[in-house]
Amino acid sequence: MAVDYNAFITEETIEGDDEGPLAGTTVAVKDNISTAGVRTTCGSEMLADYVPPYSATVVERLTDAGATVVGKTNMDEFGMGTTTETSAFGPTRNPVDPERVPGGSSGGSAAAVAAGEADVALGSDTGGSVRCPAAFCGVVGIKPTYGLVSRYGLVAYANSLEQIGPIAGTVEAAAEALDVIAGPDPNDGTTRDPRAVDGVDVGVPEGGYAAAADGDVDGMTVGVPTELFDGADERVVGTVEAAIADLEARGAETAEISLPSVEHAVQAYYVIATSEASSNLARFDGVRYGHRADSDGNWNESFAETREAFGPEVKRRILLGTYALSAGYHDKYYRKAQDAREWVRRDFEDAFADVDVIASPTMPVLPFELGESLDDPLRMYLADANTTPVNLANLPAISVPAGEADGLPVGLQLVGPKFDEAAVIRTASAVEGR
Repeated sequence: MAVDYNAFITEETIEGDDEGPLAGTTVAVKDNISTAGVRTTCGSEMLADYVPPYSATVVERLTDAGATVVGKTNMDEFGMGTTTETSAFGPTRNPVDPERVPGGSSGGSAAAVAAGEADVALGSDTGGSVRCPAAFCGVVGIKPTYGLVSRYGLVAYANSLEQIGPIAGTVEAAAEALDVIAGPDPNDGTTRDPRAVDGVDVGVPEGGYAAAADGDVDGMTVGVPTELFDGADERVVGTVEAAIADLEARGAETAEISLPSVEHAVQAYYVIATSEASSNLARFDGVRYGHRADSDGNWNESFAETREAFGPEVKRRILLGTYALSAGYHDKYYRKAQDAREWVRRDFEDAFADVDVIASPTMPVLPFELGESLDDPLRMYLADANTTPVNLANLPAISVPAGEADGLPVGLQLVGPKFDEAAVIRTASAVEGR
């Protein structure tokens, strides 16, 4: 009997053009990315019946390239979670082991690809939400440099951190999707032309990012930060170290490096992300769109009752962010978190003076069993230790399958300098081709 992985919230087809580089490709779209005429729920009762009047830039670019959208995928509510269990539409199951989580928050997207229900999927990555489910489901996920891909049409969680990225079964397929969705967008003032960043061509290869998936790592230097291995499950560490050894066998050099700031990255990330979420989610007030409570009380009572549609994890993060931004605590928490963010950025910048890419486990643990982390949110937050530094520094990263441990997938994360997606794609393709 076929297993229902609950990968989709809405299964509806949006036909692409007859011709284009992605003609014949099926794409699943995370349900926080707007699709005209097709509901976009963000995995929340707050937007259970919301139908956007427009499509996100990335959706338009995919359909213009010939791809066919096959549905909107399940996700942690408003992107807040690491397991895709906080969705108002029930948890998604991992196709590798249906009793385990697929990772989050883009778990539905990764599960759809892993189960063969879509060739490619789009996710959004605020603190690892493309790379985590890619690692847990044994597929490939790319988190682009901040500004490479338009966020127009993405329902915001934390604007300064998040990026839309592709998930696919192979590095080349993910890179082909990135080629289509990347590039400046007049609707998003944060986008940049990767071929002219600060007046310098950063090396987008001729033929696009997919052309970089050639597996040629001869002469590249791979940095191995001790901080991102310390405390990780020994089975994960062993699998990742074997993959790095294979890169050495293919001609890459390795160098042990230190990123001391990353020990504070999770704390800084959650202060910044929840603060931005507190501000962004204030718009869900029952006045303009989304759920509205039937209340005979005053506006304050109606507002409070409307926001009862948020789930427990969203409420927790709104409260954390509101507290961090409140009078008397802004300097104590939010400003310090921004200082830590700058420290993380400088550490990576210094490291890239000596290495081409940085390698680590994507996730320090194997996929959780369903329900295992719901009663311990701190454990869920700490699982993001290896992915959040990349978002704080606004760098590109990829998760590629490194192998298995006890029959479960292990992901290798590769991080590159800003706008050097080609370097991480090339290295990941070498890992894939072992």
